[in-house]
Amino acid sequence: MNTKTLENIADDSITYREGRYSRLFRPVSYVIDLVLLISATALFFGRDFNTLTFSIFIGIGWVVMAMQLGFYQVHRNTKILSLLQVIFKQFTFFTLIVFAYFGYHDQIEKSSVIIIKYIATVFVLIVALKISVYYIFKNYRGYLGGNFRNIIMIGDNEQTRELRDFFKSHPDYGYRLLNVFKMSNDGLDLDLIKTFTQENHIDEIYCSVKELDDQQLLDLTDYVDNNLRTLKLLPDPDTVLSKHLKYDYYGKTPILSLRQIPLDEPANQLAKRSFDIIFSLIVIIGLLSWLTPLIALIIKIESRGPVFFIQKRNGLDYKEFDCFKFRSMVLNEKAHLDQVSRNDARVTGFGKLLRKSSIDELPQFFNVLIGDMSVVGPRPHMVSHTHMYAQRIDKFMVRHLIKPGITGLAQVSGYRGEVESDKDIVGRVRNDIYYIENWSTWMDIRIIVQTVVNVFTGEEKAY
Repeated sequence: MNTKTLENIADDSITYREGRYSRLFRPVSYVIDLVLLISATALFFGRDFNTLTFSIFIGIGWVVMAMQLGFYQVHRNTKILSLLQVIFKQFTFFTLIVFAYFGYHDQIEKSSVIIIKYIATVFVLIVALKISVYYIFKNYRGYLGGNFRNIIMIGDNEQTRELRDFFKSHPDYGYRLLNVFKMSNDGLDLDLIKTFTQENHIDEIYCSVKELDDQQLLDLTDYVDNNLRTLKLLPDPDTVLSKHLKYDYYGKTPILSLRQIPLDEPANQLAKRSFDIIFSLIVIIGLLSWLTPLIALIIKIESRGPVFFIQKRNGLDYKEFDCFKFRSMVLNEKAHLDQVSRNDARVTGFGKLLRKSSIDELPQFFNVLIGDMSVVGPRPHMVSHTHMYAQRIDKFMVRHLIKPGITGLAQVSGYRGEVESDKDIVGRVRNDIYYIENWSTWMDIRIIVQTVVNVFTGEEKAY
């Protein structure tokens, strides 16, 4: 600890953070769930069953899984979908552990139906309890004002104003914003912030780093550390520190990697590839096997030319591949150069229906099956446009770190179809990078479901 920090401790009257009853919630949750697991054991397996051994086995397994999966790490900003995802993972592994126990002890003759009923009963009870508590806390904070945290903000800019509006519109998060400290011409008045924090029992301080220099940020960090407060930083969106950084140690040397890509992990690659193969086979066998001849017949009747339109696109690692589509335009020399625009004269009558319903994209499931594309990922652009955007749009090339997709987060977020301005492509890139850095199978499923919904409800830029 440096001399300046020691002086700060000596000069300031140290305040202590008030205890929270919510800290007891996690261990109490562990106990309640374990009691339910053990109680259900006695109910389903009878008196002659070795309840003690089984309870120890599944109890240890349950706790270890919960710690690894973050089953009890439910925070104020946890989404219900994230909670359901963790619940599903927890009970998937729990099911395997239970059957592993009976298999090891040669007691599977106990009747698999009873075992499944046991697992299902425990699942229903714990899930009902967990979701009920989740919503009870949200309503307790939102409507009754309980379990709240007092906060202040440092800095007055677009980011802090957005965050302030978010807290105001989401009272269920339980944050009470008591003050916003603006930067003066003389810089940060740390003494004023200290006094206000102590007098108003502030729990968390949100600070915009773009308005502080290094020394001011160091002083503020020293203060919160020495007074048991929580400091949360709003990064400058124009700096590298706003990125999804991965923190590693090489020996004792800390290293920051610019981004962590989940699909770099072999297990995740296998999961996504398996999903792609299964899903594409379902579509090809169940839909394209009979739909393709019908569409081919209509295309041939309406205009001359091939049934399929094959175009070079850039995929993983910027490599080119042949992208398949049902032909929706008359033959023209600009098909590989110009995007389709609203009321484009090149689009045939049947082609408009194909494009409006996105049926023209279905042959790309063959691209998925052979490995050039994925069901979900950044949409590939024609080669000429890719070269143009790579030179004009910052971070555009990041999209090529994973396979392109038939649909993607950008497409279900309003950025599909024609790029009418740089704003469209910037929004597309922003969503694609978020997808790359936060991929999960659950996210893929949500995007697919939303894509199907959009097909039936219609989209403005589906032309």
